[in-house]
Amino acid sequence: MPSNPAKLRVIWLQGITCNGNTHSFLNDPSLGRLLDSIEFIHHPILPCKKTLKELVKKLPKSDILIFEGAYRADFERAEVTMESLLMSLALKAKHIISLGSCASFGGIFKESSPEHISGILFDKEEESGPLHYMRKKVITLSGCPIHPKWLSFVIDMIVQGKKISVDEYRRPKELYGYLVHNGCLRNEYFEWKVDSEHFGTKEGCLYYAQGCQGPFTHGSCNKILWNEVSSKTRAGTPCVGCTEPSFPRTELFSTKTYMSIPADMPLGIPKRSYLALAGAAKSFHIKRLEGKLIDDNA
Repeated sequence: MPSNPAKLRVIWLQGITCNGNTHSFLNDPSLGRLLDSIEFIHHPILPCKKTLKELVKKLPKSDILIFEGAYRADFERAEVTMESLLMSLALKAKHIISLGSCASFGGIFKESSPEHISGILFDKEEESGPLHYMRKKVITLSGCPIHPKWLSFVIDMIVQGKKISVDEYRRPKELYGYLVHNGCLRNEYFEWKVDSEHFGTKEGCLYYAQGCQGPFTHGSCNKILWNEVSSKTRAGTPCVGCTEPSFPRTELFSTKTYMSIPADMPLGIPKRSYLALAGAAKSFHIKRLEGKLIDDNA
């Protein structure tokens, strides 16, 4: 069956993965429209032209190579090492997308073998992945998993031939130029130092007592809502910082403090200024913020 010349040819290759980004992608409400502009040479789940065994025999060219999962050189797919398979396909690809935190920085799987597992461009913060000499072709989409609309955005930009502005980790600024803290409905609680002591509540800031990483994490989770309705912080769950090279961190649901002062300041805020503002905020008691948003007994 001849290829449609109007569609971009995409190969979706998996390293060491839980399939989380594949399943997230399947939840994109615009998936049907997106599939009108691309065709999968290979995809682990969706209908495609070649099985993995057929793919490794031909190693075809592609417009977009998507790599999901962590990279380990001796890990095999269809009896071919990832070192050989990824390199061969990457050299023939016009664009490369590292999909998810494992593909981007090593992620959770790196914790099992730190010396052997990395992302395809970055190993945590260090740019020493196997494709470091192809960095200009790589777009980083970190997240555990990524928001499906983040991938759709990048593919649409490539289809339209538009330039994608990126940060130091090759993440699109349009998606990662924000902090998760931006747009959080709990920001007023954060400013006035009103804490939430439990998960799942509508009230209170999740940073001080629950370890929320929103003030340190680049991502548009509170701008492009999940399932178009929610996010972790809106559901009463702390951000875990999954888009950053440092993910996963230890003591996930706690904020390290020294004499009740956070050890790390929110990004871009001088420590002296933060302490002055925090001290002033703590001295106020705002009744409106101390009660329930919805009182079932009222």
